Amino acid sequence: MKTGNKGLSLIKSFEGFYSKPYLDPVGIPTIGYGVIKYPNGKKVTIKDAPITEETASDLLAQLLEQAYEKEVSRLVKVPLNQNQFDALVSFTYNLGSSNLSKSTLLKKVNKNPCDPTIANEFSKWVNAGGKKLAGLVRRRKAESDLYFSKEK
Repeated sequence: MKTGNKGLSLIKSFEGFYSKPYLDPVGIPTIGYGVIKYPNGKKVTIKDAPITEETASDLLAQLLEQAYEKEVSRLVKVPLNQNQFDALVSFTYNLGSSNLSKSTLLKKVNKNPCDPTIANEFSKWVNAGGKKLAGLVRRRKAESDLYFSKEK
């Protein structure tokens, strides 16, 4: 499966576009739409050249295809609809596949992807650097809402 427009929009809205490298809330050099590593594996540095929005969108699409979509597809053992897949890709892009792989969220998805208690599992992942972040609270709510929204 590939990330749909709703998933891309969600990721972009929460990551925000930054043409120049910056440090994220936990001090990791980041550029574009939350990119910390280029598709070639090189880590972003604060000294990297600025990029355009078009380049940032291309980088995001490449990274989703190369890593995050594959990881969600590998870890989830049950069929998902597009919105469920998109929500899990956003979650994984933000938190990494290792966090998804050990989460109760994944266990519940694999047991019954329509279990309403899955919503509670999204909301447990709202801390960064040991602190609860309002942006992560909003993102997890948006991911949960997308996960449970009807496909249109």
